[in-house]
Amino acid sequence: MSLSFCDPHFLQEETPRGFSRQVERLLALLGFMDVVNVDGSGDMGADIIGRLRGVDWVFQSKHRASGGSVDEDAVDEAWNAMRAYGIHRGVVVTNTTKFTRKARERVDALERAGVQITLWGGDRLATLWGRAAMSLPPFILHSYQERAVSAAWQALDQGGRALVYLATGLGKTVVAGRVVTLALARNEGAQILVTAHSSDLVDQLERAMWRDIPKTVPTRLLHGDSKPDSLPGVTFGVLPTAAAYVLAGYGPDLVIVDEAHHVGETGTYARMLSAIPDVWRMGVTATPWRGDKYGIEQDFGEPVVRVSISEGMRLGYLAEVRYRLFADNIDWDFVENHSEKGYSIRDLNKRLFIPERDEAVRDHLKEVWDRTPSPRAIIFCQTIPHAEEMADLLRRVPGWSQASAVHGGLTKSERRARLLGFRSGGIPIITSVDLLNEGVDVPDVNILCFARVTHSRRIFVQQLGRGLRLRPGKGHVEVLDFVSDLRRLAEVLDLREQVTESEIESVNVPRNQFMFEDARIESLLEQWVADVGDLGGAQDSVRLEFPPVEGGL
Repeated sequence: MSLSFCDPHFLQEETPRGFSRQVERLLALLGFMDVVNVDGSGDMGADIIGRLRGVDWVFQSKHRASGGSVDEDAVDEAWNAMRAYGIHRGVVVTNTTKFTRKARERVDALERAGVQITLWGGDRLATLWGRAAMSLPPFILHSYQERAVSAAWQALDQGGRALVYLATGLGKTVVAGRVVTLALARNEGAQILVTAHSSDLVDQLERAMWRDIPKTVPTRLLHGDSKPDSLPGVTFGVLPTAAAYVLAGYGPDLVIVDEAHHVGETGTYARMLSAIPDVWRMGVTATPWRGDKYGIEQDFGEPVVRVSISEGMRLGYLAEVRYRLFADNIDWDFVENHSEKGYSIRDLNKRLFIPERDEAVRDHLKEVWDRTPSPRAIIFCQTIPHAEEMADLLRRVPGWSQASAVHGGLTKSERRARLLGFRSGGIPIITSVDLLNEGVDVPDVNILCFARVTHSRRIFVQQLGRGLRLRPGKGHVEVLDFVSDLRRLAEVLDLREQVTESEIESVNVPRNQFMFEDARIESLLEQWVADVGDLGGAQDSVRLEFPPVEGGL
């Protein structure tokens, strides 16, 4: 049975944040474009901003769980937001039908002064829902995405398990969303749980999948601040709240786990999945590797499709890469003097690399920035203090005065404000630690800079993927990697060899460039890789001997 997400009883159960999201969904179905939720500290009185037929609108959202009235203060908030953002249409929207006399008088007074503010109550929302499109136009899938959807659905239908590996930038959320569409087409009343490990990721997933869900199916966020009594339709739940509902008896018909590499042999995911062994489950991830070597195939079956970054690049589905490794901080005297001795990777990293100064990173970035059309950059740093220090250093460069750090030490509203500034172009460069690895919606960038050491293949692939999405007008992505770990060097060497393999489809294959600034490093690595095998995945304790350096020093 279908249920309007603008139904008064459904909206009454929502939180203020949840209500504003339902308004967001309605606006998109009504034809609004560029709908952005700006609610938070410093929002100037606005909750939502959207554009309809070229005209910007600002929305002030007022949720009343007890059915109370909305007073003139809400009208003034909308008016303040209109002035702050330079917008000439305003709406005060609420789930009730009650606006006070003073609120209506304030609207009339402003209208006489030429200010257009409209009041939308619950009855108005129901009417607009009836007029809205049934759904948004679906994405046109690439052939590999169509194969992934078909294979995942077949695996679910036959065995109740499906696992999809698609590298960052290849549309794993699009594939998962289309599987949701198929599940609802079979049973519109199905209860579906889409879950992930962070609230930012869950927020992003709900917005992304609205395109795949007809308006007759409600969606709802489930997190620490939102714990409704009922979960009809598609629920987007963050761990551990989603697991708590499952363990308390909530039985969805399908569970989709995003970033499925977070599922382990033990832990919250393991307890949740073991409580619903017969429920269909699908895992999607861009990076299947786990530090504890646990195989998520035990939970989701063998992958029905696997497209890596290297394959996506070879097939022309990811942006051309110009990858430069700055490893000229190697202490070659150490190499020459210790060529006969064995050292662990940990020892080598400490002894072999001379720490690169942030000023050198800045100078190389500036050189690339000046020759890149419409540049937008992310710099991945080692720690939160490093990210802040790097942002401060960059702000001293003319044109970069708004460079900002984005990390877990900020409040959620601060992070959102900085990411919005980055999306709009007001902030040209952001520095980050691990916050942007997964689950955070950031715009396409065409410059990536690795100013950090990471021993994780998964983190490296996630961060690299931030620049690989194709968009009209984007020629390539510049990658500047200031390496200080042998495993990173080996990963890039391996990635280059995979991308340049000869057996490729005749589609728009980019000419990717992977450049070592010092040819001696390439020779050193090739001999090490031949000796060790998978140097990129080696542990700190693996011991290596220096091979002779080709051509001498």
